[in-house]
Amino acid sequence: MPAWKASGGPVTDMVLLSDERIAAVPVRECGEPLVDLRTVGEFDVDDRQADPGGWYARVRIGVAGRLRAAQRALPDGYRLVVVEGYRPPELQRRYFAEHVAFLTGRYPGLPAARVRERASAYIAPPEVAPHPTGGAVDVTLRGPDGALCWMGTEVNASPEESDRACYTDAPNITEGSRANRATLRAAMGVGGFVNYPSEWWHWSMGERYWAFVTGAGSARYGSLAAARGIDGIPPPRGT
Repeated sequence: MPAWKASGGPVTDMVLLSDERIAAVPVRECGEPLVDLRTVGEFDVDDRQADPGGWYARVRIGVAGRLRAAQRALPDGYRLVVVEGYRPPELQRRYFAEHVAFLTGRYPGLPAARVRERASAYIAPPEVAPHPTGGAVDVTLRGPDGALCWMGTEVNASPEESDRACYTDAPNITEGSRANRATLRAAMGVGGFVNYPSEWWHWSMGERYWAFVTGAGSARYGSLAAARGIDGIPPPRGT
């Protein structure tokens, strides 16, 4: 895995969300509404990212069905733990701007384009971000003992603070963490999700990154405005 260079060299050889090929993927919105995962019951919903409106616990109905398939593919005693699903576009914009500002201060000589590229390894650019589509979930695992499985880093650990151990295939994690990630990867693969390779916890389907990785040709989920829905898609149920 290539090291990051403050000189402005490429962040990595993986395809990041800042890549112009992701923005070029067309969106053919299918119109699925969001559903509250707290009403499903087959997996856990963690409240560390909870917001007053409960947006964090929502995903598209099709995603909820795929999560059920992933849960059923896990070994006996394991449960998926959903940390965050839908994220309003305005929150995505704030997160991205804050991380760009952090990196600009940390690497003052880095050109703006490289700062944006590096930021996208941790927070997606708002115009292509998977979470505001309702097609992405941040997940981890709970083991048969009832405790959260240690995956090598916490969910949402940045590349800077984790020495890139947040990368799905990071070499600097224990064998136990690597095995836990493999268990998660196998189950999410059964569900039809794709992973963002700089974040072991981030999985998506139906949005632009998924379409690019799978060769689907177009995305079925576009960004949803939290206050009203778009193109006839209602806001989340129960709000």
